[in-house]
Amino acid sequence: MEWLINLLTNESIAHTLLLYSFIIAFGVFLGKVKIFGISLGVTFVLFVGIIVGHFGFTVNSTVLEFIKEFGLILFIYTIGLQVGPGFFSSFKKGGMVLNTLACGIVILGIITAISIYYIANDRIPFPMIVGIMSGAVTNTPGLGAAEEALRQIHYTGSSIGLGYAVAYPLGVVGIILSMVLIRVLFRIKLDNESEKLISQDDNAKEVPERMTLKITNKAVNGKTMKECRNLVGRDFIISRMIENDTIVIPTGNTALHTGNIILVVTTINNAESVRTFLGEETEYKWEDDDSKLVSRRIVITQDNINGKTIGSLKLRSVLGVNITRVNRSGIDLLATPSLILQVGDRVMVVGPIDAIKRAEKILGNTLKRLNEPHIISIFIGILTGILIGSIPFYFPGMPMPAKLGLAGGPLIVAILVGRFGYKIKLITFTTQSANLMLREIGICLFLASVGLSSGSEFLKTVLSGDGLLWIGCGFLITIIPAIIIGIISRLCFKLNYYTIIGLIAGSTTDPPALAYASSIANNDAPAIAYSTVYPLTMFLRIISAQVLILAFA
Repeated sequence: MEWLINLLTNESIAHTLLLYSFIIAFGVFLGKVKIFGISLGVTFVLFVGIIVGHFGFTVNSTVLEFIKEFGLILFIYTIGLQVGPGFFSSFKKGGMVLNTLACGIVILGIITAISIYYIANDRIPFPMIVGIMSGAVTNTPGLGAAEEALRQIHYTGSSIGLGYAVAYPLGVVGIILSMVLIRVLFRIKLDNESEKLISQDDNAKEVPERMTLKITNKAVNGKTMKECRNLVGRDFIISRMIENDTIVIPTGNTALHTGNIILVVTTINNAESVRTFLGEETEYKWEDDDSKLVSRRIVITQDNINGKTIGSLKLRSVLGVNITRVNRSGIDLLATPSLILQVGDRVMVVGPIDAIKRAEKILGNTLKRLNEPHIISIFIGILTGILIGSIPFYFPGMPMPAKLGLAGGPLIVAILVGRFGYKIKLITFTTQSANLMLREIGICLFLASVGLSSGSEFLKTVLSGDGLLWIGCGFLITIIPAIIIGIISRLCFKLNYYTIIGLIAGSTTDPPALAYASSIANNDAPAIAYSTVYPLTMFLRIISAQVLILAFA
């Protein structure tokens, strides 16, 4: 057994890999265990790392630091790629209100943390306050950003991962408890909220809808489809048209005549206006003519299509086919000529079978290509993020220059690449499984490293009076902002309860809280609110953790 003892006790590559493999495997396994329907997920990797570190197992400090920072970069960058496409669009329409409220939760959390620091009269070091705050809102990237900022200022105190680990469990409970308290406070009945939600659902009005119309408006006679679209002032597409008993694929310059039967694709919100302008709804079994025309989903896999608009492809005039809908990340979009296509989009194409086959060659439809990871785009983004994160910024009153660091730099670049990468011919598409794999590997490496470095002090801290104080402070940071913004959301903005609990879960970037919110809802309102505020909240949590360290520590 001497070989085993040497493997466990002597620092080596095999020893390091063994410890990390055990911590991650056992931590992920425990993270799947649910208590009262709630699980802590990969955060259990941190606690297993703490236990292993507590029993004296160590890793070379330089190696541990490298693994921790590399894991953080992978995690942060893949999060940025995920939220990038929706980051700027999340500010549109009702998203502006939700994001403003989410900013309120973040700011109130910061104010609560700073207040606790001064009320405690320096009993809790400020870096540890930031660690507690990150745990209280279950935000691991914020912890990583704070760790990176501490490295910049050559911090030598206790690992702030201790504060994060102590505050995290009650943070999950506190977020869910705030949802329950809001429900009790306003005496909310879930059935009533569901009914109100259905009557006020604006998102459903943007879903594409098909309808068959017979043109009866004489003012339309002889006008082209493009002219009709300008006159009605609504987006719509004519997928197929029957003229002289022949089915044709109309282009923007095709003239419409009274008596034509057309298959129109528009949004639910625009359907009534389009119907009123063009004519009356009728019935026609388009599927009976599939021998002449077919509709088929084509996946865009050709790199040269990335970033081009539908109109610029001229598929109607060249091939005689029509793109009617675009499915992106599970969401159907109306295929307007100005819509920019991206690799991975699934487009609905209508036309003759031979023309569809030619369209496939132009658009790609080679699913195998989507499985090939675009490694060059990922590492160009990481390279650029590290360079930008290393640029010093000088602010009045700060003792040293601030840097975005290894967390903020890659995050900002990833968001920009995810949104605008197509403009510089970068293919940013990764399958959901590939993105999730990189993200989970990154967060597991980071949490395992933090746990190993914190293990020797954890038990002593928790059992001391300071440990209990940290738990209480974390709970206050969790529940005070959530309750205040929840009340404001209901009283001032009259938001639906399901939207409020999705807002709270998203503002704390807490998947267990979203799981709870979704379990009590019979709709996707919590998930919509969560995804609306998640990009901005994640950005603010990461940046604010760094700014707090550099400004106060």
